[in-house]
Amino acid sequence: MSHAVSIQVQLVRRPSGWPVPEDFRTTEVTYGDLAPGQVRVANAFVSVDPYMRGRMNDVKSYAPPYALGETMTGGAVGRVVETTVEDLPVGTVVLHQHGWRDVAQEDAGTFRAVAEVAGAPLSLHLGILGMTGLTGYVGLTAIARIQPGDTVFVSGAAGAVGTAAGQIARLLGASRVVGSAGSAEKVALLTKRYGYDAALNYRDAPVREQLPALVPGGVDVFFDNVGGDHLEAALDAMNPGGRIALCGAIAGYNSTERTPGPDNLSNAITRGLTLQGFTLGGYGHLAPEFAEHMTGWFADGRIAYDETVVDGIENAVDALLGMMRGENTGKMVVAIGS
Repeated sequence: MSHAVSIQVQLVRRPSGWPVPEDFRTTEVTYGDLAPGQVRVANAFVSVDPYMRGRMNDVKSYAPPYALGETMTGGAVGRVVETTVEDLPVGTVVLHQHGWRDVAQEDAGTFRAVAEVAGAPLSLHLGILGMTGLTGYVGLTAIARIQPGDTVFVSGAAGAVGTAAGQIARLLGASRVVGSAGSAEKVALLTKRYGYDAALNYRDAPVREQLPALVPGGVDVFFDNVGGDHLEAALDAMNPGGRIALCGAIAGYNSTERTPGPDNLSNAITRGLTLQGFTLGGYGHLAPEFAEHMTGWFADGRIAYDETVVDGIENAVDALLGMMRGENTGKMVVAIGS
């Protein structure tokens, strides 16, 4: 057994609008010898996700807000380097929620062993093979009840969840998949790499003006990561009986004023639409089903993925701000060590 120094990033001030580096601090925490039942893990990657911005606010939500002066929690993957339990021997790859730190030392029950996948970096357990992919799967199946032949529109399509949702929609039988992104390069990526039939750049013109030409037969399923103008555009384009899975609303995450609602919500009444928000907390029972599908798709070479990797735990805040500005393609992760 030995002591270890852990570099950790903590929230010290609640942001007003866009977070700034001064809202955080990087500090060192020294761990003593392991207590019985504990393990020590050297993280390989930590996750950076949109939901983290919401947890910085002291408001009631599906998860408690981050406590000031405490280390930012969230997904991470690493290897056990010291252990007191037989079930997690040294070298085991584990997932956990202890977040933004290079070394984690906690009770073994807070870590979950995962298998290494041939040809895949460990970071994929935070992305397409993990929570990100599961989010896309749950939204399309349990929430939007996708059917073969559906036309699917995905907002924020070049992000981590969007790239997963578009591919999963196609694999589950969608006849047409359309997405939105924030640059010409990302639009091209969606159609050339991720199997989208068409995509729009929301910076070129209002989404409401661009979307109809891409979905001449209307939209059956809308997977929304953005909200705001994207939700309005989708409500105009939805077919009768259409289903909307509300996964995120990143357009308003950093707003200091109340975000206005769509002006066409009455379409939900006249067209018999279903709008349902969701988080993964209530759908863990679908993880084995998702894993079976995704493992097969991945092994067959039917899944593409991109990652935006920022090096160094001390740069986690920069990674968060870059993701909020849309600078990432696919999953944003922070790599630690080698």
